[in-house]
Formats: sequence, C-alpha cells, structure tokens
Amino acid sequence: MTTVLTPVTAPVARARPALVLAWVGLGLLALAAAWPALLATAAPDTVDPASALAPISPHHPFGTDQLGRDVYSRVVYGTRMSLLIGLGATTLAVTAGALLGVLAAAAGRAVDELFMRITDILLAFPGLLLALLVIAVLGPGAVNTTIALACAAVPGYVRLARGQALVVRRSGYVSAAVVMGRSRVGIFFGHVLPNALPPVLAFAAVDVGTALMASASLSFLGLGAQPPAPEWGSMLAEGRDYLDSTWGLTVFPGLVVTAAVIACYVVGADLRARFEGRGTGGR
Repeated sequence: MTTVLTPVTAPVARARPALVLAWVGLGLLALAAAWPALLATAAPDTVDPASALAPISPHHPFGTDQLGRDVYSRVVYGTRMSLLIGLGATTLAVTAGALLGVLAAAAGRAVDELFMRITDILLAFPGLLLALLVIAVLGPGAVNTTIALACAAVPGYVRLARGQALVVRRSGYVSAAVVMGRSRVGIFFGHVLPNALPPVLAFAAVDVGTALMASASLSFLGLGAQPPAPEWGSMLAEGRDYLDSTWGLTVFPGLVVTAAVIACYVVGADLRARFEGRGTGGR
C-alpha cells in the first residue's frame, strides 16, 4: 500500500486552501472519534421502528435506516472505529516495516538479500488480497481487519525504510560516528533509525487513507467490523438494499469515507513534499 516517491513540483506548494480544508476535516474527524456525543444528535443504537427509513429532515439530517436509527449519529459514532482500524493498521505496519527495513540495511548482505526476496514476493500480491488471506485465517472482525491490513502494508514499509536507511548509512555523519568508535547499536538507534523514519512517517499519512478505504471495503464485504456496531463500511453494506428509496443510507457514509481518504492524501502529500524538499537530514 506504500506509494512510490515522486518529484514534487510547484502546484503542491500552491495547494494551501486544499491543505487547510484537509486539516480542518481531519480535525473534525478526530473530534468525532474522541467525543462523538458533542456532534451526534442521538445515540447510534436507538431503534425507532415508527421512524424507519425516514427522509432527510431537521431532526434526522441524514435520514434514518431500516430500524429507525439516526444515520447522521451512526456516521459520527462510526468515525471512532473506522479511524481506529485505519490508524491501528498503519501504526502496526510502520512499526514492523521500519524496524525490519532498517535492520535489513544494517545487517550483512545475506540477511539483507533474504529480507528483500521475501519482501519482493509479498509485494507481488495486491495488498487487499493479502488482507483477505489473513482474514481467512483469523476470521472477520475489527481487530482482525486491523491486523490483516497491517500485514498487507508491512512489505512496502520494509522496502521504503531499507532504502532510506541505506542513504543514511552512507552519509558523512554516520561515517564520522564510525571513526569516533561508536558501537553498531549506538549508530543504529542514534543515527540510522531516527533519520530514516521521517520520510516513512510522511508516507504513513497517505496510507492511513488507503487503510480507511480498505477497511471500509472489507466491512462492506462482511469481513470487517460486524453489525450492529456503527462503522462506515458496514453502514454502506446495510444501506445498499435501500439505495433506490433511501439513498442517504449509502451516500452519506460513502461521502464521509471519500472525504477522509482525500484529506489523508492531501496532508500526506504535503508532508512528503516537505521531506523530499528538505532531503535526508542528520544529527
């Protein structure tokens, strides 16, 4: 799921309004995830059969679902689980991938070759297919979806972190540390790992959006978060049977997923541009 480094041009720097909107959108998502009751108009699991499939109204801004539950409130409360899956998967992938990649670069040639051949094999498979294979072993659910998406993303981070670590290892300040008698462990934790991480973290911001989209896709297929828990992908699945009559059941959760993914991509592209423009730093 990791994107390939590309040159950054002037249009990225000019995209300030989009960047501001992206940060505002991410801030609202963070607020909804942390304190959903501040934004929601009702409890997400309140059932009201008399109001089932109600249209958009001031009392129900997004309408209601087949059980009379307020769709807007479920979208708000679903932010927490959706973000936890996306952030959790990306955090696990970055942690494991960065450590393995930097270790491969710091180890001998034989270990490096072994790591890279395994990584190449895993990268030959689509990320979503790898996630499906992991879920087939672990079973459906939010936690297993997080683990599956992390496993699918690790190979990309291994290759990215290894490449950054090789650049750092050949730098002047690492050579100076070797001349000064610093231990391999000290050089690894004091120079290589800290300076290889920033570009990796910039890509992680983009991959949060990818993980959000993938988790929504898996939940839509019934493999992610399970009903009645509010989650964007499962809400899309629940509303597809009513698309002709009550389009808000699928359109509004879909719009929120799309907006969240775009916001992550915009912020991630800006962070990537900053690191690419600055180059690999040193301490």
